[in-house]
Amino acid sequence: MPNMSLNKVKMPEQAPNVRNKNFEEVSLGYTKEMAIEEAERCLNCKNPKCIEGCPVNVKIPDFIGRIASGDFDGAYDVISETNALPAICGRVCPQENQCEGKCVRAIKGESVAIGRLERFVADYKMNKGDKKVPEIKKNGHKVAVIGAGPAGLTCAGDLAKMGYDVTVFEAFHTPGGVLMYGIPQFRLPKEIVQEEIDFLSKLGVEIRTNSVVGRIVSIDELFEEGYEAVFIGSGAGLPSFMKIEGENLNGVYSANEFLTRINLMKAYKFPEYDTPIRIGKNVAVLGGGNVAMDAARSAKRLGAENVYIVYRRSEDEMPARKEEVHHAKEEETQFVLLTNPTRIIDDGEGGVSGMECIKMQLGEPDASGRRRPEKIENSEFVLNVDTVVVAIGQSPNPLIKKTTPNLETQKWGGIVADEKTGATSIKGVYAGGDAVTGAATVILAMGSGKTAAKSIDEYIKGLQ
Repeated sequence: MPNMSLNKVKMPEQAPNVRNKNFEEVSLGYTKEMAIEEAERCLNCKNPKCIEGCPVNVKIPDFIGRIASGDFDGAYDVISETNALPAICGRVCPQENQCEGKCVRAIKGESVAIGRLERFVADYKMNKGDKKVPEIKKNGHKVAVIGAGPAGLTCAGDLAKMGYDVTVFEAFHTPGGVLMYGIPQFRLPKEIVQEEIDFLSKLGVEIRTNSVVGRIVSIDELFEEGYEAVFIGSGAGLPSFMKIEGENLNGVYSANEFLTRINLMKAYKFPEYDTPIRIGKNVAVLGGGNVAMDAARSAKRLGAENVYIVYRRSEDEMPARKEEVHHAKEEETQFVLLTNPTRIIDDGEGGVSGMECIKMQLGEPDASGRRRPEKIENSEFVLNVDTVVVAIGQSPNPLIKKTTPNLETQKWGGIVADEKTGATSIKGVYAGGDAVTGAATVILAMGSGKTAAKSIDEYIKGLQ
């Protein structure tokens, strides 16, 4: 009999006033008993809509059914058929807008906790230490992948399983992309990311770090070196700014730099690691997305007394996951909504002494469908801050476009790629992830990597 409880089995977590002082993982994961109890809430629908909501088409009812029967190894085998990074997806995917958003249990009550169950299965297998490397018959063909983020790693993994010799070119000294530099340790432990990357290496994927395509080698030169196809998954690492006075002051960070220094370079372990980061007593984070929540929660853990999320719309319009907003509030982040910064104030020595803001109100919907924020005249005020983190979006690095002039791009910098195949304007070159869409989710990037891998395989077979 199904478990007809209207509510998910609650995930154990660190207490808010404990976790906001450390970088250990917030959510502690299900026990075996909790996982089975939650899995029994699945109705095993004849026409499961949850699969439609998954960008990598995991056979969700099948893996959940195996959990319910206690077959955790079998559940992992089902997930790993289509998802190369399950421990990661189980933690950071916005399931509420994807698989869980399609779950029929959500019509009355809460959906099945698909993400938590995926995480449980992946962690179980990882802790057990017996992930099997499949036997792979090499086909003698070479493919280059640019970027070792979720899109590139997924594409590389799928191609490797098909028998291709895959080389990944990664600009940073550590592979993982946004998984390593963008998402904080307390949401996604780096040890888990590294374990998933190590498994790809066991599949035969070669990862070359400190390799900036466009500087050390061009896409044209990759073809000259014998690669028959190229996948561009270089992400969106170019930060956006508000273009207001004072953004060049000391104490003003892009969220990209702020989180990279903390996550990849482990500034939170200074001086054990030699990358310091300046955090004042009062920190303002500008923006309302997941990156803004990550920056705010990180600032609190680094010792800031007051952390403010400054957002020009209301909470209802925030693009951040509701779970992340909830956690930020629990950790004493303060939300300054319907507010727009107009100037960052110089303290006279090149630092920050405050931020001028103006109150906003919501008008008619704009092109995004959200109500447009409008200034309220004579509502200016000063927010007392000494550190500002700008988290209002990112765009693709223009380097590849500059060194590949025949690669078609959007006006804002994104690579033009066919949605169904990932094909670009250059024959044999495919692209996906944030380099195409702008900053989006990990699972959407992975989905584009899978799509491109399938297309590349068909393309190379068509050359023979």
